[in-house]
Amino acid sequence: MKRELLFFIISGCSAVLTDLVFYFLLVDFLGHNIAKAISFILGSVVAFILNKYLTFKKKESSLTEIIKFIILYALTLGANVMVNHGVILVIPEYKIFAFLCATGTSTVLNYIGQKFWVFK
Repeated sequence: MKRELLFFIISGCSAVLTDLVFYFLLVDFLGHNIAKAISFILGSVVAFILNKYLTFKKKESSLTEIIKFIILYALTLGANVMVNHGVILVIPEYKIFAFLCATGTSTVLNYIGQKFWVFK
């Protein structure tokens, strides 16, 4: 379990770094929204590959896994946005705290969803 959590965190950090790097590489050429959409997708691809092969050690290929992963990330993106919005409504001056709460929520949901549903 410790190994799995460690690799999940490493995979997540790699995905966030991919998202960040590509966002800043693309934003001046494509604008904020398109750059963010592309960078988010690239980060998600990195998360899928690293979590599938490193974190959860799944070797077989499955279209079902990809579809479940996309559904999970869409749902946790929604949870992320809702938690961020809810915290800002209550304490608007703490945007960083809201971001951290939202990120923490989606991270926990992503781990549970990948472990028990996507890559079970």
